[in-house]
Amino acid sequence: MDPSPRVRTLALALCALLALALAASLALGAAGLDWALILALRAPRVAAAAGVGALLALAGLALQVLLRNPLADPYVLGTSGGASVGGLLALMTGAALWLGAALGALGAGLLLLGLARSALASADDASPRLVLIGAMLAALCGAVATLLLAITPDQRLRGAVFWLVGDLSGARGGAVCIAAAGLFAGFLGAQHRAIDRLLLGSEVAALLGEPVRRLRWLLLLAACAATGLAVASAGAIGFVGLVVPQALRLCGVQRSLDLGWLSAIGGAALLVCADLLARLVVAPLELPVGAVMALLGAPLFIAVLLREQR
Repeated sequence: MDPSPRVRTLALALCALLALALAASLALGAAGLDWALILALRAPRVAAAAGVGALLALAGLALQVLLRNPLADPYVLGTSGGASVGGLLALMTGAALWLGAALGALGAGLLLLGLARSALASADDASPRLVLIGAMLAALCGAVATLLLAITPDQRLRGAVFWLVGDLSGARGGAVCIAAAGLFAGFLGAQHRAIDRLLLGSEVAALLGEPVRRLRWLLLLAACAATGLAVASAGAIGFVGLVVPQALRLCGVQRSLDLGWLSAIGGAALLVCADLLARLVVAPLELPVGAVMALLGAPLFIAVLLREQR
């Protein structure tokens, strides 16, 4: 099915915003540098911002489908916190950072589902109770991360703190993140009919012949893997998975087929813009991009929560 004119217009606007943000990020402070230096110094950071933003937006969309809750987000529900704890443990033990972060995110996601098992017996509970459980889980992961920081050597402490709050200054692996985001968006696109039916309710989806249990597990594993890879690349950056799908729905995009690839483009554009702001606000100093996203996402989260309660 061809996208509607509204979806095509929105896609063109997001692509234009992403292109402008990429160009501005590459050109900022590049006076006197040749293209070789720009590509060597700036391109990896910009690519990492785009890839991480796309992964977080897709992870948020997958969690919202899984829990049927528009407030679901890797940061809010504690999966980013679990990934941070797993990443810190990997750094302390010498294990692969991305593997530790992915396992931490998966552990936090499984713990969330276990704690909310009664509410998720049919995966049809969309009450704020799930968000409250996730918030307590995020607080628990934050406490564990703080304890791990207390025993981190002084020479690594500053870098670990900046990494935990979200930092793209030393981010690498942008190509891997972009490729993973493409695969994730392709998976959501391939499963769009099943996802649309799951949003109608688990019983309805089962009656229509969809493998509900398998789809839930695939969504959870994909969201946790994406969160783990994003956290391993740039630390815990919050609210991207909440802001982007919500903004697209407010613009009239409802089909999962359209939400998947538009979320990837929107997440990339949003985080590249946030990173650009983080570099401009107090230049020549840089702000952690996670703090900038929190300033943008927290008010929206409160507004959506109040709207859901009404």
